[in-house]
Amino acid sequence: MATATASVAPPSTSTSSVLLRRLPSPAPAFARRLGPALPLPRRARILLQVALTSEVFSDDVAAEEAAAAPKIGRRVRVTAPLRVYHVVKAPDLDIQGMEGVVKQYVGVWKGKRITANLPFKVEFHLDVEGQPKPVRFFVHLREDEFEFVGDE
Repeated sequence: MATATASVAPPSTSTSSVLLRRLPSPAPAFARRLGPALPLPRRARILLQVALTSEVFSDDVAAEEAAAAPKIGRRVRVTAPLRVYHVVKAPDLDIQGMEGVVKQYVGVWKGKRITANLPFKVEFHLDVEGQPKPVRFFVHLREDEFEFVGDE
């Protein structure tokens, strides 16, 4: 019967290697008389990559944030035919052609890339009858669903 042990290397910035080795069990008395135990074949050793830390800040994530930074604060116009249903004062609202401001890029969170399908958070203001102030709401959009307005 074989036993398994794990030796863990000190954590690095992204991943660490954990080596699992199969160690021979203590040989029975009759096997000790036959001679020394043979080394294990290479395929008996398993090498696994395990992420030990979640604070990974690589160059490609920094480049992605740097590429999105100039887009924040710019005015945009929605070009795709989109309907939103979360605005209470105007249910079933078609936002195609509306203009808003990019408020946030949510594709990177706490230094990690996340799988945001709609990474740009855009703020809109809508004038509604009977309301003294315009209704403010946010919509998450992809980059191909809007165009930049103005020549900044």
